[in-house]
Amino acid sequence: MHTNHPGEMDPQRPMTVVHILPRLDSGDLDQHTLEIATELARRKQRSIVISAPGRLVPHLTGRGGEHIAWPLAAKPFFSYRWVIRLRRLLEREHVNVLHAGGLGPAWIAYRAWRGMDPRRRPRLVTTAHGFYPAKRYNRVVSYGERVIAVSEAVKQRLLENFPDLAAENIHVIYRGVDERYFPHGYRPDIHWLQEWYRQYPQLIDRHIVTLAGALTAGKGHYEFMEALTRLRDRGIQAYGLIVGGEAPGAEKYAANLRRHVTNQHLDNIILTDHRPDIRNILSVSNLVVSLPEQPPPFDRTVLEALQLGVPAVGYDHGGVGELLSAVFPEGRTPAQDMERLVDKVAWVLQHPPQIDECPQYHLSHTLAQTIGLYRELCATR
Repeated sequence: MHTNHPGEMDPQRPMTVVHILPRLDSGDLDQHTLEIATELARRKQRSIVISAPGRLVPHLTGRGGEHIAWPLAAKPFFSYRWVIRLRRLLEREHVNVLHAGGLGPAWIAYRAWRGMDPRRRPRLVTTAHGFYPAKRYNRVVSYGERVIAVSEAVKQRLLENFPDLAAENIHVIYRGVDERYFPHGYRPDIHWLQEWYRQYPQLIDRHIVTLAGALTAGKGHYEFMEALTRLRDRGIQAYGLIVGGEAPGAEKYAANLRRHVTNQHLDNIILTDHRPDIRNILSVSNLVVSLPEQPPPFDRTVLEALQLGVPAVGYDHGGVGELLSAVFPEGRTPAQDMERLVDKVAWVLQHPPQIDECPQYHLSHTLAQTIGLYRELCATR
């Protein structure tokens, strides 16, 4: 009788995929892992996530995934005991694909995988979520048999920093937005709108420009406030929403930001703190902006806005420039050029554009590409 090796697909058995990452909590990597695991379970495949516990664990297990709690978010967490435990788990559970997210877990995954019989080990996938400097510790992101890059910008940086990585082993798979939760043309219900305008009556019949994200340095908050001030000087009445809570370790920055709004009497700037209803806020905005100081690998909020049909303006660098080029090229503006930024924001507010739906960035497309990659790997040795 033929016995299938762990990395080899048995048509009589579900595909087994193990994701290993620091935690399953609230980050973009965490959410995306949950999305893949949920889709695997929906397709009657087996999904196991290894991570430190977090708020998304009940969502995972409630949707058919399995969770194994290892303290991978702790520092220092690396120990060869995790390598040995992972290797045993891969063999015991007949795992077909091992997908690593985060540098620390990727080292554990790689060392466990490397120590297995090449004929019996699962296929190894890594994901590059950001721009990794050319350091030895970061090189592990290039060790996957296939490397997923979240944008073309990330792929190009991988090729620059890790010249041993073959371009054909890098697959660009964009982080998609759930088109069911962010349907094109969505509008909030009347009850939400009534409560929203009760909280912020000054926004009634006004232009709303939104910058969303955690209150940390480098996100362009001060540039955003300067742009809104210059708009007012031009006679364009618009309110700027800064939607986001304090990030751990950035409490001083957040306090300084609030103090600046008060001291400069910026009554057209509203800091909402963290809001769970970001979909509704984006949908009532006239414009969403992204002004990161450094080129970002990707920007989910910009994509969410565009998917809803809300225009976005962003600095033309990194993943934001790439996304805007594909969906709304008119929204690109040169980085750190305040005058051009104000011109662009004013133009969008005065001439509201029609934003077409962007199916290439739907979550269903992202998941189909990812699971298709798993199947392709399992079909070949």
